[in-house]
Amino acid sequence: MTTVRNWALAGALAVSLTGCGGRAGYAPVSGVVTLNGKPYRNGVVMFLPAATKDNPTPGRGSTGYTDENGRFTLKSVDGDVGAAIGKHHVRIATRYSKELNGYEVWDADSNKAVTAGVDPIPPEWNSKTTKEFDVPRGGTDKANFDIVTVRTLKRP
Repeated sequence: MTTVRNWALAGALAVSLTGCGGRAGYAPVSGVVTLNGKPYRNGVVMFLPAATKDNPTPGRGSTGYTDENGRFTLKSVDGDVGAAIGKHHVRIATRYSKELNGYEVWDADSNKAVTAGVDPIPPEWNSKTTKEFDVPRGGTDKANFDIVTVRTLKRP
């Protein structure tokens, strides 16, 4: 009876240490977000692990917030620094401010956050994302995303 109890306790301990998605499989991730060539401030970067047949529960998502230089560092909801190793769907949005009652867009001219009714990040980077990023086992500081919303016309 004691042996069964010890094995059950050891199993419970192993599950709590690794978590549902294998938290031991996290690696540090950071990078820079630019919008039309300029560092994007007040952005929210989300990495959502992609499930596969071999790994149906790849871990929890991770989030980071961009600073004045567009730089972010990811953390999981459990506080792990980084993101689960493997493929992720990437979503980038602008912080929503209850105080401003809109998206918190940085205005370089006035050097302060102003409100915008529509997120300047296009849907293909956010709600309809098609963007992916593969987190390597050793992590990376080069998870850089260049978002372009202004198209320039090429003259013949």
